[in-house]
Amino acid sequence: MERRVEGSPNAQRGIRLQAPLVDSVSCYCKVDAGLKTVATARKFVPGSKICIQPDINPRAHRSRSSRRERNRVQPPLLPGLPDDLAIACLIRVPRVEHRKLRLVCKRWQRLLSGNFYYSLRKNLGMAEEWVYVMKRDRDGKISWHAFDPTYQLWQPLPPVPVEYSEARGFGCAVLSGCHLYLFGGEDPLRGSMRRVVFYNARTNKWHPAPSMIRRRHCFGSCVIDNCLYVAGGECEGIQRALRSAEVYDPHRSKWSSIAEMGTGMVPFIGVVHNGKWYLKGLGSRRQVMSEAYDAETNTWTPVNDGMIAGWRNPSTTMNGHLYSIDCRDGCKLRVYDEATDSWNKFIDSKLHLGSSRALEAAALVPLNGKLCIIRNNMSISLVDVSSPDKHVESNPHLWENIAGKGHFRTLVTNLWSSIAGRSSLKSHIVHCQVLQA
Repeated sequence: MERRVEGSPNAQRGIRLQAPLVDSVSCYCKVDAGLKTVATARKFVPGSKICIQPDINPRAHRSRSSRRERNRVQPPLLPGLPDDLAIACLIRVPRVEHRKLRLVCKRWQRLLSGNFYYSLRKNLGMAEEWVYVMKRDRDGKISWHAFDPTYQLWQPLPPVPVEYSEARGFGCAVLSGCHLYLFGGEDPLRGSMRRVVFYNARTNKWHPAPSMIRRRHCFGSCVIDNCLYVAGGECEGIQRALRSAEVYDPHRSKWSSIAEMGTGMVPFIGVVHNGKWYLKGLGSRRQVMSEAYDAETNTWTPVNDGMIAGWRNPSTTMNGHLYSIDCRDGCKLRVYDEATDSWNKFIDSKLHLGSSRALEAAALVPLNGKLCIIRNNMSISLVDVSSPDKHVESNPHLWENIAGKGHFRTLVTNLWSSIAGRSSLKSHIVHCQVLQA
């Protein structure tokens, strides 16, 4: 309905003012069902027409804002409980059941895929550490497995990305505690690669990441201040070892070049100790060499001391101490003493397992405050290094076997292992990492 407003400037110019538009469906039909005439309706909304449709669709004129309001109203995470109490219950569910929780509903899936849920678990000390093992099978394929030390069970995982199913010499590292990165390597068909992918332990999925600056394989890598460092290695078509190095910052999602090494190297062992990255490997003339990188000054320096001389693989650092282990026949744990610049015997398992490579230690990683030993036959042992003055014989919990059946073998099996020797290895572990969620 249109009308003129006398005395107004708009009226003098001949401009018509239209009465406010009123949604008659939401007014007349719901205010008073007995309104049958325009006269009685005008006392509620003057100047408007009554709706004369007998059948009204209540959703016909619903605005976008009302749809958004409807979407904001979500069902509770747990019926009968506020969401904060429901989350307090859900964060206490063991990690082994998280895969099932994601399948309950979309809200649970979004909750368990975000950072909020796992940050609460970590802050409250409920986050669980699992061991992730990458193994090259007999046919040359890469497979990987996750071990839950709490329930001592191997857990299923999504397949490794195709580009790494047969790759050799690739790197593996963990950022942010729950992201497992695979980078570089040599593909049988494509040669050296720059490709980078990462696995999110919270979503149980693989994702792409920015590629490295340079193609390389058989290189060294480490993590310092949640940044991924890569150095040395080889590149297809280049006859000498690489000197270049680079770093990846996950917050900026970018690779950057850092200072080059003094000489090219193909590292076969590396560790971060006292804020420095130590690398030991073979030079271009196949000579053994070692260097240390300081991230604060961005400099490389040659190293040739007692630590490097007695350094053996596998090794790791925990609580400021550097450990290495020898499991060729039995298992002996050593620790580096900075005061004497030498390696000392630490703990002996007192178990003689034979000389097969299947029983050699392939990795040594910290796990829940203990040292975790992973052998090529997928057997796992935990070593408590908090009390080195105690003897294993009287304290069996110091050296505990938690996975695999390769710890105690019969005399016949040990004899066959010795006869077969080191050539009996048909599958072996390539990488081993610990992820928290």
